[in-house]
Amino acid sequence: MSAPISNVRPAPDKVLTDIVDYVLNHKVDSALALDTARNCLIDTLGCGLEALSYPACTKLMGPIVPGTIVPN
Repeated sequence: MSAPISNVRPAPDKVLTDIVDYVLNHKVDSALALDTARNCLIDTLGCGLEALSYPACTKLMGPIVPGTIVPN
């Protein structure tokens, strides 16, 4: 007989906690950095919306399980 599978989540590793601490605690003082981040976000959203006009791309964004219907 096999052992039961544990559903206890292990503690996150050091690298992950360091990244989270940096993201939560680092203050960005540079207007240029904020403008660059804003432009990257706008560009990413624009590319994603443009990709919707290509069937090969929309096929990749479809549901993982065939026949899945996601309301709203």
